[in-house]
Amino acid sequence: MNALRLSSLLGVALTAGAAQGAGPPSTAGPPCALIRGVTLSDGAGDRVVDVVVRGDRVAAVRILAGGEPEPGCDVIAGAGRVLTAGLVDPYTRLGLVEVDLEAPTVDTDLRAPFQDPSGQIRASVRADLAYNPRSSLIGVTRLEGVTSAISVPSGGVISGRSFWVDLVGARQGTAIQRAPVAMHASLGPRQESRASAFQTIDVALREARDFATRQREWAKNQTPGFLTPRLDLAALLPVAKGELPLVVTVDRASDIEGLLRMTAGTPLRLVIAGGAEAWLVRDALAQRKVAVILDPLTYGPGSFDQLAARPDNAALLHAAGVAVMFSTFSSHGARKLRQLAGNAVRGGLSHAAALDAVTRVPAEVFGLADHGRVAPGAIADLVLWSGDPFELSTRVEGLWIHGRSVPLTSRQTALRDRYRHVPPR
Repeated sequence: MNALRLSSLLGVALTAGAAQGAGPPSTAGPPCALIRGVTLSDGAGDRVVDVVVRGDRVAAVRILAGGEPEPGCDVIAGAGRVLTAGLVDPYTRLGLVEVDLEAPTVDTDLRAPFQDPSGQIRASVRADLAYNPRSSLIGVTRLEGVTSAISVPSGGVISGRSFWVDLVGARQGTAIQRAPVAMHASLGPRQESRASAFQTIDVALREARDFATRQREWAKNQTPGFLTPRLDLAALLPVAKGELPLVVTVDRASDIEGLLRMTAGTPLRLVIAGGAEAWLVRDALAQRKVAVILDPLTYGPGSFDQLAARPDNAALLHAAGVAVMFSTFSSHGARKLRQLAGNAVRGGLSHAAALDAVTRVPAEVFGLADHGRVAPGAIADLVLWSGDPFELSTRVEGLWIHGRSVPLTSRQTALRDRYRHVPPR
């Protein structure tokens, strides 16, 4: 294979879609690729393997099988490089925010005229319909190895439903893998009291459970009216039944404890986002099998809800048996996800657990178990690194989403190349 072909497969020399930075992956790639002699890094440790990709799936992972590749398979030299599953950020605004201070480009607040007058319950509005797969932030984020994200709405006590996207393609139908993927709510400091926020969530979920068994009577006006609008109750039904996770943004340990008490005995699938003081209630979280999304750089008194935050939060939670994930809680900063994982390692978490926290764990928690792994049958979202992905000096040298080589370009690289050599006047 000539050097130009190999460079193309690694996505280094491809320039299609550079101006938008979020165009579709190359469709000129082969149906089969063999990444030979690469160091595979995952929760099971590091080992040198051959990885075969066919179509959009990983077809095989073999311990240095050697020999000739299958007919039609292109060979990519993996020696000296590290291969991981694509990174997943489970709490972003990607595709919903382009410029924070420019209102027409911010689509995270899902308040609608048919909701309750206070706008605190926004369960029924679909944020995925506003997703912009051509956002310039997507290409920038991909360049740092992030291949999937969950985009999350904001506002109110019950903010609405998030959705899972793979960072590929110029159409919503290509990028969005699951909608909804979770319902989102928020506790903590606000204008009204914390108790009123708890009550808003509690009443809405209780009414959703009641609504599930009394829909016919409600339609015939044979039941007392509900405080929660019908469309929101319908959206909350799968949450109340435990079919859709409820992600609650909360930092203070006492608020987490109150949430666990309020939902005890229900089938709710709780996930904590933020969790700055989650280590204080780690045994209770582990007992309830509640996963936690956190930012490892949140430590010290950043607010009155984070007074007990500490840098080994992730390590303590993991040691207690809590499923831990990491997020940048950002749109523009989502590209820094691997740096957060590296800081969790600095705080005492094992390298393998940190890698799981940005690959396998979010995929399993949110029900997309064919993502986040490098194993036969898994979606071929792969990243080829020049070294340890948690080291700042490491570069992405190859990127595949759904088995297709994706160009390592963005709006930033396009501007760099355009103005790198300015002709003299």
